[in-house]
Amino acid sequence: MSVVDFEELENIVEIPRNARLFLEKPEKEIKFHLHLVIDEETYICIDSYVVFHNTARGPAKGGIRVSPTVSLEETRILAELMTYKTALVKIPFGGGKSGICLNPKEYSPFVRSNIIKQFVRSIENQLISGAYIPAPDMGTSEREMAIIYGETGLVESVTGKPPRIGGLPGRREATGRGVSRIAKEAANRILNTELKGLRIAVQGFGNVGSWTCQFLSDWGARIVAVSDYSDGVYNESGLDIHSLRKHAESTGMVKGFDGNKITNEELLALDVDILIPAACEDVITEKNADNVRARMIIEGANAPTTKAAHAVLNEKGIPVIPDILANSGGVIASYVEWRRAKSGSITKSEETYRTVDDLITESFMDVKKMAEEKNTTYRNAALALALREVIESMRDRVWI
Repeated sequence: MSVVDFEELENIVEIPRNARLFLEKPEKEIKFHLHLVIDEETYICIDSYVVFHNTARGPAKGGIRVSPTVSLEETRILAELMTYKTALVKIPFGGGKSGICLNPKEYSPFVRSNIIKQFVRSIENQLISGAYIPAPDMGTSEREMAIIYGETGLVESVTGKPPRIGGLPGRREATGRGVSRIAKEAANRILNTELKGLRIAVQGFGNVGSWTCQFLSDWGARIVAVSDYSDGVYNESGLDIHSLRKHAESTGMVKGFDGNKITNEELLALDVDILIPAACEDVITEKNADNVRARMIIEGANAPTTKAAHAVLNEKGIPVIPDILANSGGVIASYVEWRRAKSGSITKSEETYRTVDDLITESFMDVKKMAEEKNTTYRNAALALALREVIESMRDRVWI
């Protein structure tokens, strides 16, 4: 099932029949198994997937997700979201994604390294040719990207690498930088207030959530609640984000940090100015959307709000800044890293931040203008703009 409601968006943008046929199903799906002998008694067979949704605008770009819940359907959805995310911010990539159905916490770093090496061998042609350019996602990090680079020998074959071996300074923070920049712009232009002093709750304190909190705190926002898989912590006066990040790095969780204990469901229902779900998909649903009391939601994670929940929130008058805009900072930085790998240029973290800020702010203004002109939601406006860009790219390629 497509993440795009074509019938609804046809009221906003022209969608030729041939374009719709192209976009309703992915271009390519690869399903394979990783076979690994761990020791004399243990053998594992791991379901794995690579999906190219649409490559009209460039090579398939998308992270490698390693999770016990990974499925082909989930990988399809995430690849499609990447098609529209790259199009919305106008970088020359298409939409792709890969998934490895495995709980990485159950295996040693040595075993995980061998799994990634086997993954590379299984899709070597796609990586060497540049048809698919992976990056970190849930369950992967700079470490796995370094292994991929080591296997391909091509610095441009993967993004999200450590900066010392061809990675980009600022890439690690880029998604959080983009989310926080959107929060700042949306506070100014939608809530008509300054970011400083606003009460913000963030669900998820991994790479995206922690850097989002850090930037927002540095800019004067009051982060009153944070949660992760373990639990949550709440402090009406505002959490010390620097100390919380150090605590989470040393313990692997926010649990145990000084403050009032709070559950994930309680965090989603807090009376705050901005709620940022930055953990995983489908956390705001039809069942709990009516409990949301935030003045605005910014989607830091991919697809954290279901379609039914969007309808409830829209009825309540709560604006939602969609994932394909809010968390696009990571893929913007990936493009800078990929371009840098090809040119050999040197980039500082400040330049990465500036590129993310510029492109994401420009896209935000386009989305806001479209939403106002067409009297539609920010999600529909973002999808319509991205869809238009992909359709025009398919025309340029003489696909339609």
